[in-house]
Amino acid sequence: MLKRSDTVAFEGLSDRLQDIFKKLRGKGKIGEEDVKTAMREVRLALLEADVNFKVVKDFVERVRQRAVGQEVLQSLTPGQQIIKVVHDEMTALMGGSESKLNLAAKPPSIYMLVGLQGAGKTTTVAKLGRNLLKQGRRPVLVAGDIYRPAAIKQLQVLGEQVGIPVFSMGQSNPVDIARASLEYAHSQNRDIVILDTAGRLHINEELMDELKQIKSAINPHEILLVVDAMTGQDAVNVAESFNRDLGLTGVILTKLDGDTRGGAALSVKAVTGCPIKYVGMGEKLDALETFFPDRMASRILGMGDILSLVEKAQANIDQEKAREMERKIRKQEFTLEDFLEQMQQVRSMGPLDELLGMIPGIGKQMKGFKGEFDEREILRIEAIIKSMTLQERRDTSIINGSRKKRIARGSGTKVQEVNRLLKQFEESRKLMKQFADLGGKKGKRGGMPPIRFPF
Repeated sequence: MLKRSDTVAFEGLSDRLQDIFKKLRGKGKIGEEDVKTAMREVRLALLEADVNFKVVKDFVERVRQRAVGQEVLQSLTPGQQIIKVVHDEMTALMGGSESKLNLAAKPPSIYMLVGLQGAGKTTTVAKLGRNLLKQGRRPVLVAGDIYRPAAIKQLQVLGEQVGIPVFSMGQSNPVDIARASLEYAHSQNRDIVILDTAGRLHINEELMDELKQIKSAINPHEILLVVDAMTGQDAVNVAESFNRDLGLTGVILTKLDGDTRGGAALSVKAVTGCPIKYVGMGEKLDALETFFPDRMASRILGMGDILSLVEKAQANIDQEKAREMERKIRKQEFTLEDFLEQMQQVRSMGPLDELLGMIPGIGKQMKGFKGEFDEREILRIEAIIKSMTLQERRDTSIINGSRKKRIARGSGTKVQEVNRLLKQFEESRKLMKQFADLGGKKGKRGGMPPIRFPF
């Protein structure tokens, strides 16, 4: 069964803010009193999202000052102008722009990951390694957590899954392990060293002393704090403590796909000065994303995130196959086998509701139609198609009554569901051909043809 989350990062905050600004957009003329009322509601929404009190106070005041300016209130669309001000200030609050990892002038680049137990540090080490491997780097993962039971074995298993070597010296001194890993990286021509360090349930002097010794021994180019976004203001407090003792260069927020109110993401940069560099958006090893403050602000304010959607498509969809698919659609050669392949490509980009939420205006509308985007329905469709023979997938006209019964039994569905899929697939195929032909007439050849899931 495909695991999916019914919650979206910042969902509560996003709903509140969108409702507030919907009122402003509905007014032809806006005065200072309207702005004051809206800012009072924004302040309350941010506090309920567990954003740091001082951060909220400063943020609301900056927005208010800009929003009551002459060029905003006297513009043709004052409501839209105020939303733009909020977007700009929220982007600035979270760091302004993407904060990239520092690379050593002379490899290897050394990245030391720190954090408390339970934040997902060891898994994040593997995720970061996979991310850098896809960029053409040659990372090595270092098992430096000698205290947590099975931490070393966990990293070795994860390293094998992502295809990255893991350097380990068993229960040796963590400082010695860190030093030896650099020698290993040089000998094996590895240009990135990612060190997993020990965590504790709480910050204590023993933990910090060990981390300081490791820092002094290897002089890392990045010290990245891995922190659980679901802990809200506690995450910011943890970041303050680690930053004070170690001098962090960045933060990786994990579990941002869970039931998080958003306080950590909106507070951590303003409170600590440390930029968020990555966010964990799921349990899978490919679920680590670069953090873009402007894109996150757009998603919170219901403006969508088309750039991230396009990047996901480019990373997961084979463009050559997409062009071949379009050719088949034009010639009415598109089959259920092709549809299954295309559907699996889209699914590889992530949960369908999350993808649709990146399209401006769609996320809010989806809330009343959760059932229409239930990915269990997609799994049923896959089961039906996979229960067909290759010949049946390629030529649905041969599927008679007895074949339908066999397909229904094989997929654990009913004959009516098989009939519905076949009928709606034929309708979808005709519709897709019309879209493809329309695109061809306009000279927009190539690229992914539109998909209409038959459910």
